[in-house]
Amino acid sequence: MEICFVPDNNYGKFLQDAKLVEKQQGEIVNLHGQVLGKHDGIAFYTIGQRKGLGISSPKPLYVVDLEVSTNRVVVGDESALERDEFAVDRCNWIPFEEPPVSMEVTAKIRYNHPGTAATVTREPGGKARVKLHTAQRAITPGQAAVFYQDDLVVGGGWILK
Repeated sequence: MEICFVPDNNYGKFLQDAKLVEKQQGEIVNLHGQVLGKHDGIAFYTIGQRKGLGISSPKPLYVVDLEVSTNRVVVGDESALERDEFAVDRCNWIPFEEPPVSMEVTAKIRYNHPGTAATVTREPGGKARVKLHTAQRAITPGQAAVFYQDDLVVGGGWILK
């Protein structure tokens, strides 16, 4: 997460050179669990990725899930990328000593995301549930979600799987 600073955009090479990950072969499967190919490690993929999958299909396929427990990369068509709800952890509520239980916000789910209307509901343990008013594409675990009311940052947290 947060390695968009890699100069040549080859974050897989960066991770290997930095000795942060090693290649660990696993399966690339479709949404039904059918094996479509092999990969060198889930750390080299990101939700929403289309290029560099090393498999062929009559329709474009995208990474829709990374199953850590089974070392599988799950792919599907573009429609499988859309979600309208997710959870965040390690929330930080900027202007509040005690934030409201629920609030209307504009949620940004990645650096270049324009933001979308959402309802954020606090949960115990520093978590929150985010209900987007319009489904969004490629909501990625590990990315920061930031919540705004007009120009004011009201909080944020890390997107959970």
